This record gives sequence, structure tokens and C-alpha cells, in this order.
Amino acid sequence: MAARSSGLEEELTCPVCYEIYRDPVVLKCSHSFCKVCLQQFWGEKGSQECPVCRRRCSMDPPLTNLALKNACEAFLQGRAQRSAAASEGHCRLHNEKLKLFCLDDQTPVCLVCRDSKWHENHKLRPIQEVIPEYKEDLKSALKPLREKLEALSEVQQTWNKTAEHMKTQARHTERLIKGEFEKLHQFLKDEEAARISALREEEEQKSHMMMEKIEKITNEISSLTETIRALEQELGAEDVSFLLKYKDIQRRAQCPVQDPEEVSGALINVAKHLGNLSYRVWEKMLEKKEIKYTPVILDPNTENVCFTLSDDLTAATWSNEIQEYPNNSERFIWPSVLGSEGFSSGKHCWDVDVGDGVTWRLGVVTESINRKGLSPLMPEGGVWSIELHNGKYRAMTSPPVPLSVRRKPQRIRVQLDWDRGELSFSDPSNNTSLCTFKHIFTERLFPVFCAWGDWLNLKICPVDVSITVAAVNP
Repeated sequence: MAARSSGLEEELTCPVCYEIYRDPVVLKCSHSFCKVCLQQFWGEKGSQECPVCRRRCSMDPPLTNLALKNACEAFLQGRAQRSAAASEGHCRLHNEKLKLFCLDDQTPVCLVCRDSKWHENHKLRPIQEVIPEYKEDLKSALKPLREKLEALSEVQQTWNKTAEHMKTQARHTERLIKGEFEKLHQFLKDEEAARISALREEEEQKSHMMMEKIEKITNEISSLTETIRALEQELGAEDVSFLLKYKDIQRRAQCPVQDPEEVSGALINVAKHLGNLSYRVWEKMLEKKEIKYTPVILDPNTENVCFTLSDDLTAATWSNEIQEYPNNSERFIWPSVLGSEGFSSGKHCWDVDVGDGVTWRLGVVTESINRKGLSPLMPEGGVWSIELHNGKYRAMTSPPVPLSVRRKPQRIRVQLDWDRGELSFSDPSNNTSLCTFKHIFTERLFPVFCAWGDWLNLKICPVDVSITVAAVNP
């Protein structure tokens, strides 16, 4: 019966949408389709042809297949009645109460179904016997699903926190960027004002000098003009009168007139004010410590929830308040924070101001270090470091080796030569070596800073930046 029903349903299924026909129409090739499905197919195809046999159809609208429409409506009504009957605990074929369960077909059946050929030689049991067993099976199946749901919910919460933290990070970072640029803008404004002031001062001094020289030469011109006018008048005098005054006239005509002096350096020294302007400003920024360079920058995405980093990401402080950081994959579960840049070649050096701290650990870790578990903080765990704990300095080998330190260092210098496989620690104040690890490194290494308790206050020291102008060889 089920097979016959399935075959009938197949006959009543539209070949386009694979659903029971809705408002079916028939073409001259005898193929039927839902009216909407046929119109949509023709619209997409751009031509009127049968979706099954591809025969061209006439321009006349297809006729409604009334018999097929009635059959589809009757089938849908019967299926609804059978579903309603089954939902009330009755067989949809015989309308008898469902009392048995067919283990072969995994479906409830009635007493009439038991004797039919469809369940001949099948294993049947009373429904009340199989229900407890099947419910237990379902409970067992539900357990891993609930565990999976719980795990997914935890991940969802983590991701929600991550999304919120991303927004907080972005806003905080934007404020810091604006603050840093405001400082730079102010320095540039002050430098611009100073340089314009120097230009105007030079202009004023040289203008004043030129005005004095112009006034002096103007007076000389006026005096010489008056002398020439007087001599020209004497030239028009009577002969006897001219001769009587000739000696005086000759003396006046021979009065010394100095040539105007050459004026050098009178123009504005434009080259001094404009030459390599941006370079000179940069040089002054370095001189006044407006530009700082720190060889290692801390990565806030790796810091433990007990840490607080400075705004410039160069100092780490222990916090008594647990920070609301998302549990992202990069973050450490143990009290540590990494440098933001890893090294897989070359030489690298950084100084750490440990001050009067009484508990800290410094060194490098591999990129693949287990950040969520309590990995051994030894070379075999991917960590090369030294520490100060309980007043004792130790190289963190397996087992740890005590270090001989005569004077408590305020700074620790860490030097990594990745290619040679050397990691050394020293006191830069007196260049005293503390410890050297030798190992063939194969992974990218990251600077690590660890501490616990209220004694953490580590700061990575900036280095002096110098400018060197190299000559260009021809």
C-alpha cells in the first residue's frame, strides 16, 4: 500500500518544482506542469518549449488539466486525513489502533498490518516493550548533542566577548593614535612658528640694514646734486666774476666722492630656512626625544588577564583586578605576555627595566608554545629564560641552575642570535654576563615576560636613535 501511495505521488508530482501539482496545465505534447512553474520556465528560457521533451509550443495559452487538478486535491486531502489519523495513534491504512512495533521496518503497526503481506516474517513487539529501550537510546544520543551544544554556546559567548573587545580595542587605539598625532602636530606647529619667526627676524634685521644704507646714499646723492647745481650756476657767471671765483669753484668741483660700498649677504638666506627642512625637523625631533624607538612592543592579545599594559605597549604591570579579556587562542593562561614580533633569523637585543621587582621571568618562547596549558617553563617546553624568585636568580633549565649575581641588576639585557643558536642575558650597567643558552632553533621565537604577585612592573627600554648620512660612491 505504501508503495502504491508512493507511485501515485510520483505521478502527481510536477517535473519542474517536484511538488504536488498546483493549478496544473497540459501542453499538446501531453506533458503537464504547474501553471506558475511553466510560466517561470518560459520566462527564463526566453522561448515557449516543453521543459521535458523540448517541443515548441503554440502561442495559445495551455489548457487547465482539470482531471489532474482534481486528483491532486483528492490526494492532498487523503494525505492530510492519514496524517491526522496517525497522529491520534491509529493506522493510516486501516484506522486501527497502533499496538505493535515492526523492528524490521522501524515503524508502529496495527494488528491488521501484522497479518498483511507487507510485514510477513517481520519481528514485531508490543509498543510498550520497545518504548523504554528506544527512549534510553535517544537519551544516550542526546548526551553528546547536549555536550556539543554546551561547547558551542561557550564558543558563542567567547566570540561575543571577542566582538565587543574588538570594538573597545578599536576605540581605545583610535584615541591613542589621535593623541600621538596631536603631540606630533603640536611639535610641528611649534617648529613651524619658530622657523617663521627666525625668517622674519632675519628679514627685519636685513631690512633695517638696507634702510640705513639707502638713507645714507640718498643723503650723498642729495649733497652731490646740490654741488653740481651750484657749479652749473657758476658756469653762467660773467667772465671776470668766474675767474675771481675760479679757485673756490675748482676746489668745490674736486671734493672727494666715495664709490658706494658693495653689500654682501643682504638677501634672505633662503637655503638656511628651506634646505633639508623635513630632515632638520626630524633631526630635532630625535634630539628632543619626540621620536622614540623600542625594539620590542608587547602584544596585548597575548597578555594574561592579571596584566595591564601601558598605552605605548612597552610596560606591563600586575593588576589586582582580573581584566575582562576574551579567551582568544593567542592569550596565555599563565601570567605572561609576549612581544608582538617574532624572530626566525638574525640578531636581536632588548633591555628590560626590572627595577626593584622581586619576582619576574624573562626570555623567549617558541611560536607553538601551549598557551592554555601549564607547559614546563624549560627549554624542553619551548621556553628559554632566567628568573628572579624568592631573592634567587636562576637559569630555567631542567633542573634550574642558580646564577651568581653580585649586585642586583636594575636592567636585564636579552640578546638573541637566532642563526648561531645563542640566547644570552647580562647586566648592561657593568656588562656582566648572567647566563647563555645554546640551542639549534628551528621555530620563530617571541620575547616573553612573566611575573606573578604584586611585584610586576617591567618596562622595555627605548634605544637611542641616531642619523647617519652615507656618502654616495660614484
